[in-house]
Amino acid sequence: MKLMLLVVLPATVLVSCDEDDEEVVLDNADVMVVHASPDAPGVDLLVNDTKVNNAPLTYPNNTGYLSVPSGTQNIKVNAAGTSTTVIEADLDLEPDGDYTVFAINTLSDIEALVLEDDLSDPADGMAHVRFVHLSPDAPAVDIAVQGGPVLFSNSSFKDASDFMPVAAGTYTLEVRPAGSTDVVLTIPDVTLTDDAIYTVFAKGFLMPPAGNMNELGAEIIRND
Repeated sequence: MKLMLLVVLPATVLVSCDEDDEEVVLDNADVMVVHASPDAPGVDLLVNDTKVNNAPLTYPNNTGYLSVPSGTQNIKVNAAGTSTTVIEADLDLEPDGDYTVFAINTLSDIEALVLEDDLSDPADGMAHVRFVHLSPDAPAVDIAVQGGPVLFSNSSFKDASDFMPVAAGTYTLEVRPAGSTDVVLTIPDVTLTDDAIYTVFAKGFLMPPAGNMNELGAEIIRND
């Protein structure tokens, strides 16, 4: 998995060129890490083998966007307080790029889902919203406005939509089995602000294992 760098690094790195001693500005990337594995404990994050978090990142929280060097960065996710690495990956980060890294699936199959985030400004009166299906035992679903249209259809586990424009306002959203009008989850009072960007992700278990209280739900992240 590719988790994120919980340390805030300088927004630019200055490197001197050989003969002319010119300064070359290398722009950083912004990366957010989201703990979306519903039966995994808190984790520590290591960037190039250096631990960067002071407290464990726990489900279903996120780090917010953090500035990290662009280029190839080695990321490890360890069980909190241990040297046991459960996810390791090299992330190729573009200068000025925006990324979200989700830790997903059950603990026994934990992995990373890495998305590049398009944070282009919405049009006047609009917000941008995307949906990510991260409930490991839930079937494909539709996300609809109560009494209104389907916004995201036939989304299966690990699927992520593009950001789409939605008129600013307050909505009740419904999660339905794909192609059905049955409602398995209601998400009330979802307020979308003019010119804002959001990620809505399905979380938890449709049928939680014994001792696990993380039922099917939804989490909303404001990306901008």
